[in-house]
Amino acid sequence: MTEAEFQNWVEFHLESPIDDFNRIHRPAALIARSVGGGDVGKYLDWLQPPRAEPELAADGRSQADINTMRALGFLKKGN
Repeated sequence: MTEAEFQNWVEFHLESPIDDFNRIHRPAALIARSVGGGDVGKYLDWLQPPRAEPELAADGRSQADINTMRALGFLKKGN
């Protein structure tokens, strides 16, 4: 793939992301609204709840990052 083609795909993805939200959840919410009425946003939140931002330590690491680094041996207990 040439650099130009790659950049075209990047631009396409930014304009029309190919992800579960756009492929599955958005159409399902629109169908649910057409059948039962209501707010599309409510259905979208139910299908894919907003992600909570992880709490970060003072050094900017999340608990998941710390647990992963411990599991891989980069940190010892207490770090």
